[in-house]
Amino acid sequence: MPVKKNNNKEQNKISINLSTVERVKRFISFICQYRAECNLTSWDGKYIVDAKSVMGVFSLDLSKPVKLEIYTNDQEEAMKIMNGLSEYTDV
Repeated sequence: MPVKKNNNKEQNKISINLSTVERVKRFISFICQYRAECNLTSWDGKYIVDAKSVMGVFSLDLSKPVKLEIYTNDQEEAMKIMNGLSEYTDV
């Protein structure tokens, strides 16, 4: 669900669990299929990284849930992304 705008793009947020290397690999492979700008924020809000960057994702403390933020004007694409995240939402 859209929560606010950033540079004229709708922002969607969801908490996800990337606690294993396999989950991270599957998540990045999934998220890279889309044109939307996607960021991950650490559980404490101190760090924000590009969700499509392997090094960025692994720089976060993944033992705790992280927040995925999706920025796009294409709400159909945003919904496809949100619907494809079910395996990562067991937080």
